[in-house]
Amino acid sequence: MKILGAHMSISGGVDLSISRGAEVGCDAIQIFTKSSNQWRARPLADGEVQRFRTGQIERGISPVLAHDCYLINLASPDDALYERSIASFGEELDRCEILGIPSLIAHPGSHVGSGEREGIARVASALNRLFSQRPGGRVRVLLETTAGQGSSVGHRFEHLAEILSRLETPDRAGVCLDTCHVFAAGYDLRSEKSYAAVMDQLDRALGLEQVRAFHLNDSKKDLGCRVDRHEHIGKGFLGLDPFRWLLNDPRFDGVPMFLETPKGEDYAEDRVNLALLRSLVTGGASKARAKRARP
Repeated sequence: MKILGAHMSISGGVDLSISRGAEVGCDAIQIFTKSSNQWRARPLADGEVQRFRTGQIERGISPVLAHDCYLINLASPDDALYERSIASFGEELDRCEILGIPSLIAHPGSHVGSGEREGIARVASALNRLFSQRPGGRVRVLLETTAGQGSSVGHRFEHLAEILSRLETPDRAGVCLDTCHVFAAGYDLRSEKSYAAVMDQLDRALGLEQVRAFHLNDSKKDLGCRVDRHEHIGKGFLGLDPFRWLLNDPRFDGVPMFLETPKGEDYAEDRVNLALLRSLVTGGASKARAKRARP
């Protein structure tokens, strides 16, 4: 079963993201639990949390995953920013617990000149601290593959494997694979042979079972550019075939896949992209289509 969705706004309340996703035709949605560009987080009201939880059941939206704030840098060599990032990330983990969100997707961070090995070590240390402070935590952290812009870590599968290998509770983490990012980082998905080769590399480095979410985005820039610029499905340098192979890869059945493509205020582009993705699925349907087909 293919679970397709998109990132939805929480403007006006976290609970409103559910109805937005349902109106667009999402099976699942991704959200921020707070502003993506501010450290401060507005407290979640009890009624808002209850409406959010109830809305998922009533509208059939599942799962809902979260993405962390863009200001957070768990690889930072600056001690003040590092500590602030850990505190903020902890707050986001706690907000996910309150909302019943099972996974928090996070960019590993940027080493800012301290070197990849140091950045990787700091990410792992931060996660170990956060998990140890929350021994009963149920939220899994999904480290996102990155495009390799600047001094970011996570643009090689081995980076993520090294972080996971350093965790004291590795079952509390996994990976989110972004198609635009891995392509920009130099992983070629454009032929069936190269797609298979990339997945073999991923399996050897991490294990395919570690991939617990996808971001489905085409790329405005060509292979290996190390520039993070998302494009509509089939409109960029990736084209349609990589998405066809991914959507029909049985190894990823049941793994939620989210659009992060450019969008306008009415989500019309998301509707078009979701319809296109669903048209690529052979011999079956996404969860939403299957659900609508029931008598």
